[in-house]
Amino acid sequence: MGRTPDRRPGAPLREEEGAYFDEQAAPAATEGQFVYYSGRWSFYDSTGEYDPRSGGGISEAQHKALHDLIHFIDEGPADGWTSGAYKETTWSGVFPQTVIWYTDSGKSKKIVELTITWTGVNPTTEVWEMYDATGALLVTVTDSITYSGIFEQNRTRAWA
Repeated sequence: MGRTPDRRPGAPLREEEGAYFDEQAAPAATEGQFVYYSGRWSFYDSTGEYDPRSGGGISEAQHKALHDLIHFIDEGPADGWTSGAYKETTWSGVFPQTVIWYTDSGKSKKIVELTITWTGVNPTTEVWEMYDATGALLVTVTDSITYSGIFEQNRTRAWA
């Protein structure tokens, strides 16, 4: 005799255990509702109906740019960039104001640029701009930093 999903004797409801949803006639339409509709999941929240597999957030190109940017934050070009990159730093007194990585020493194209805004001895804004191989701006990431004395308390990151 088969076993039910709760492992009691009886005829099984399906071949395997799991949660099964009957296909609905319409997508989700009430806040907090989720249904299986037309071969896809449909969720509804305070902003409306959405498909969780549609991606939403950022594009593949934006994701790659952010991923690549992470490699620059430590110090310079990484995955996908040829060797020979050139770094230039401009200063405001003793503090770095901009750090720009170019594809070569002739400064043909920017790869990434960091602009730092200082309040006293603390960097309060860091703006990272990532460029593609043609020199077009891919993404801008802005960190806003707050301090208690000289100690960083929090950092808010926004990207566009």
